[in-house]
Amino acid sequence: MNTSFNGQVGIITGAASGLGRAIAKKLSAQGVALALFDKNEDGLKATQSTLSGKSTIHAVDITDEEMVASAVARVTAQWQRIDILINSAGITGRTNIKSHEVDTADLLKVLHINFMGSYHTSKHVLPGMLRHNYGRILHIASIAGKEGNAGMLAYSASKAAVIGMTKVQGKEYATTGITVNALAPAVIRTALVDAMPEEQVSYMTDKIPMRRCGTLEEAADLVQYIVSPLNSFITGFTFDLSGGRATY
Repeated sequence: MNTSFNGQVGIITGAASGLGRAIAKKLSAQGVALALFDKNEDGLKATQSTLSGKSTIHAVDITDEEMVASAVARVTAQWQRIDILINSAGITGRTNIKSHEVDTADLLKVLHINFMGSYHTSKHVLPGMLRHNYGRILHIASIAGKEGNAGMLAYSASKAAVIGMTKVQGKEYATTGITVNALAPAVIRTALVDAMPEEQVSYMTDKIPMRRCGTLEEAADLVQYIVSPLNSFITGFTFDLSGGRATY
């Protein structure tokens, strides 16, 4: 079995910071040529400066399907293939509020970025993967998408949709050499979490038996396996990274 990433090309969304940056560093060290997607071009440049291998940056709004299609086409033209897609871009929206207090515009913004963004990128990457009979797609979901976090309607619903899409895509492409999986972290200490109200963070961490947040390094290590050639018989699955919180 081929266990090497050498010669592979990957796209990472949300690569300007946080988990996306940590994953980029991990895969770059394994020899993956990376196309880094994010709206924050300065952040992308900062991420690129930390990488040891080949990379390009693409200032992309993943809610804009035409922009995504164009960026994917540029990556394909440059490297002739895309082997890996990791959808790490995401926002929480306003949190620590009841459902009747949710602003509809905020809800839609979260859904557009967290769900539609992942849909757009996978839609436009899959045809190339099908031509090569190989691919690894990973959607970053959340334990909130499995269990629902009170005070986080928009985020929980968007991540539940991501998990549902993962199950569908895993089944649809199961015989093609393409695996499609999701990762459901509990609380990973990132800038996204730091920006949330402390009451909301405490609500989430109190549910973790290990009584701590996960680290970016722990998440990136698991991601490396999920998108590797070693992961050849797991698809449509949601990997937990929850310190014991997950119950199913």
